[in-house]
Amino acid sequence: MGEFKQTNFKAYARAPTKVTDDVLYWKKFGVPVIFKEFGGIDYIDFSPVEPFCFAVTCSVRVQLFNPVLKQATRNFSRFGKAAHGATFRSDGHLLVVGDDDCNVKLFDVNTKSLLRVFKGHKGAVHRNFFTSDKTHIASFSDDKSVIVWDIPSEKPVLTYEDHTDYIRAGATSPISPDLVLSGSYDQSVKLFDSRLGKATMAVDHGAPVESVLFLPTGGIFVSAGGTQVKVWDAMAGGRLLAKLSQHHKTVTCLRLASNGKRLLSGSLDRHVKIYDVSTYHVVHTLDYRTSILSLGVSEHDSTLAVGFTDGLISMVRRETEAKPTKREVKKRNFRYIPENFRPTAVDVFVAEEAGKLMARHDKLLRKFEYSKVLDSVMARYIVNRTPSVTVSVLQELIRRKGLHGALAGRDHKFLMRFVKFIVRYMGDYRFAQVLMDTSNIMLDVYGDSIHQSPDMALLLRKLQDCLRDEEELTCRMLSLQGAIEMFMASSSSVASDPPLLQDSDLSSQRTQPLISV
Repeated sequence: MGEFKQTNFKAYARAPTKVTDDVLYWKKFGVPVIFKEFGGIDYIDFSPVEPFCFAVTCSVRVQLFNPVLKQATRNFSRFGKAAHGATFRSDGHLLVVGDDDCNVKLFDVNTKSLLRVFKGHKGAVHRNFFTSDKTHIASFSDDKSVIVWDIPSEKPVLTYEDHTDYIRAGATSPISPDLVLSGSYDQSVKLFDSRLGKATMAVDHGAPVESVLFLPTGGIFVSAGGTQVKVWDAMAGGRLLAKLSQHHKTVTCLRLASNGKRLLSGSLDRHVKIYDVSTYHVVHTLDYRTSILSLGVSEHDSTLAVGFTDGLISMVRRETEAKPTKREVKKRNFRYIPENFRPTAVDVFVAEEAGKLMARHDKLLRKFEYSKVLDSVMARYIVNRTPSVTVSVLQELIRRKGLHGALAGRDHKFLMRFVKFIVRYMGDYRFAQVLMDTSNIMLDVYGDSIHQSPDMALLLRKLQDCLRDEEELTCRMLSLQGAIEMFMASSSSVASDPPLLQDSDLSSQRTQPLISV
């Protein structure tokens, strides 16, 4: 008895994407864990020490999340108004936070104690960072100023007032405690040097600046604003090295990953772009459900956290390969055959044949149970994900003359779902012919009773309108094809017949003097 021939259907696959090491690396994250906060997620920062907890600044509090336990472990809520930009010190012991009360507050991470309150700004403080010497804090405010604070004395050391609009972005140099970088809504990025007490360099980003950061070498910095990310060389006086235009909405945040070898940019267009710092080419893209306001990456890229405008936080951890248990190893070894095994002449070696899996509709087709076949391919998950399978099975039922019997005796609910499927995919050129034949068979079976339901009549009217639109489109395409063929024929005839020269043209060519070059 021959083997049953399974249903043949066309698979319209997507265009293949190039699988690189970066794609495989960033796809190793597991299932995301979602946390809910109240309001947009202003800032996310990871602690530099294990277990790499991350601070989430949102509304009037800062929450500390443990990525291993996947829950909030500490809550800093000593703010009268909204808090901004909670950032860890490089040793992970201190946390600095700005707020809308124009203050900069310093907390002990372990005890949650408020250690210092730095007062001096006249506007909301949106970003604040520790300098590399761990004894100073640089704060960036809406009062258009940057202040460098001394932590022990709680007093300002330097104040820079070179900007003309809100300062919403800032960074401190990873190699020098004297260099501070600020980005403002006046579209400029300025580099300040405390040894000179003034700005030593200014560049024009071309849009309000939302985020800035230094690369690990300290000689190159990156700015983000509008739809662009720009890379500048500080050692060459602010020379533009690269302009990255991969987003189509405002870029809101920047982060470094992979020990400074990868640059991440998050945007309101719901994408996180990952760039190779050596070439500034996009190596991978992460897609999310809504607009991104902030993101953070832990050491060794073990955890990635992304904050959204609707108050949700998505946290994913890198999957580690679990070691097999002893029982699994024994099972595996029980059927192990060495690669160099060769059966001798006296041995009878029977190769194991892998059984072929058969789809449910093929099993039912083999048994000629056509009604159950139709039920199986009209399931929601098949209709929505792989309509080509449903249409192929309908074509096979028509070929077998079994669709009449499969449709007979159906209830109103199934018929409504069946007609909706036809209306939905009638405009698809791949399925149009089969669905037209299916519609005719359905009308043959239910022609007398199908108009009794007002809902079914409405669906049939939609199907009629869809067919009329397809007919008009076909007529337009045929007329366009005819016009194109006419133009092509006329252009080919002109090209094949060179123009004839008149006698006057020949005489003028003979008398025309030669021009030497």
